[in-house]
Amino acid sequence: MVGAPYLVALNLTRRCNLDCAHCYLDAGKRRDADPQELTTREVCALIGDIAALSDETMLVLSGGEPLLRPDIEQIAAHAAGLGLMVVVGTNGMALTDRRVAALKGAGVVGVGISVDSLDPGRHDAFRGLPGSFGRTMAGIDACRRGGLGFQIHFTVTDDTAGELDAMIAFAQSIGAIALNVFFLVCTGRGRYVSNISRAGYDRTLRHLTRAARAAEGIMIRAKCAPHFKRMAIELDAGWPITLAHGYEAGGCLAGTRYARVTPSGEITPCPYMEISAGSIRERGFADIWQDAPVFERLRAPRLTGRCGLCEYARICGGCRARPFAATGDMMGEDPLCAYQPDATGAIPHMPRTDAPAVTWTETARTRLARVPPFVRRFVRQRAEAYAGALGCDTVTTEHLEVLARSRFGSAAPPRPGAEAARTRPERRHDLG
Repeated sequence: MVGAPYLVALNLTRRCNLDCAHCYLDAGKRRDADPQELTTREVCALIGDIAALSDETMLVLSGGEPLLRPDIEQIAAHAAGLGLMVVVGTNGMALTDRRVAALKGAGVVGVGISVDSLDPGRHDAFRGLPGSFGRTMAGIDACRRGGLGFQIHFTVTDDTAGELDAMIAFAQSIGAIALNVFFLVCTGRGRYVSNISRAGYDRTLRHLTRAARAAEGIMIRAKCAPHFKRMAIELDAGWPITLAHGYEAGGCLAGTRYARVTPSGEITPCPYMEISAGSIRERGFADIWQDAPVFERLRAPRLTGRCGLCEYARICGGCRARPFAATGDMMGEDPLCAYQPDATGAIPHMPRTDAPAVTWTETARTRLARVPPFVRRFVRQRAEAYAGALGCDTVTTEHLEVLARSRFGSAAPPRPGAEAARTRPERRHDLG
């Protein structure tokens, strides 16, 4: 039985109030909705199928600009009512105080807002609309006033990579929950945008990895960059994120833990792979997710080129969308990666994988049960990785408290005490 997806992105519309140079959906300024767009009834039925697989799935309502759909609050409320975590990906320009209140009332727990540069002129040029930077900043202010959690999405190119530190400081200063740093895949209109070079990618991702390791009070995450896991291991093999698996821990998610639904109902492995696994107008989401040939191929990959030879193939495997966009071969080597595989096939400083299974104390298990279902999986993985890294075979409430403090900006966590007597006192870790 195939596990449920961690994340499903619903591209609700191709309509947009911007004309971004890098848009993977080739969305644009359209007055009317495409007649092929899924109806409210169809979207709600789809969400029901997703929720039937698991209530731990995160649902991203995206576009185009999803706030241009008049039924988005109805859709969000339906998903939230089924126990799913609902977030919205937006350019932020339509986020007024009233709209923020409506989204919160519908059960939206957060929004991802795209900021392409802290230089208003550069941002506006990238977005194709003068004044868009100011309107996006106004949308962020509305979220802050309304108490709606938000994260910043920053797309890196060679032209903007130098702004990374400033963007981190900006995201921290405005109270963002996370900074998601995206690395372009050349699809849609993005194929015509000057992408980041191999050298620039490697340099920027290493810098980002160090920043993520040191960050306090904010999550810093690399998107469309599975090589982050390799760099995390090289930086600190004992970092809990190097020991964990799943949504935040590295590796390409496409078709394995992630799927995208297009505005017309086609299911693809990710937003950057224009290869349909099937249409929800013909088959249910669960059937397509569990046995579509394209998904089966991604779950048992036979990689070629450097990716096929690489010792990190199991925990990284490269981005599958990039070779597909470049050559039409999902199994090819990731052209953006500069790493040369080690002929010995050995991973230096690889964390041990023969540790016994980690159990939980009853009080820790009770506390985990109070965590909302949509993030419980990640909390469980991080806690077990943390306890294992400390040499413990049991997760305790003290472990959970240490991880919570380190996640939200405390200093380096103290060594667990009496309940975690089997820890190694000389090693100290945080959640990352």
